[in-house]
Amino acid sequence: MKKGIHPDYHFIKVVMTDGTEYMTRSTYGEEGTVLNLDIDPTTHPAWTGGGQHLVDRGGRVSRFKKKFEGFI
Repeated sequence: MKKGIHPDYHFIKVVMTDGTEYMTRSTYGEEGTVLNLDIDPTTHPAWTGGGQHLVDRGGRVSRFKKKFEGFI
């Protein structure tokens, strides 16, 4: 490898939303940096299959359901 062109690769601590911690190597921050995650595989619906809910803003869902209630 060429000298001086690659970022520093060092250990950081990753803290997941449930408090679980682990050490990994990264180019993020500096040696010993703590990375606190807001979203991780234990909480994100894409990985957990979390329930989907419709947000009814201004009655849009209600109007749609009323409009098509008898439609089959």
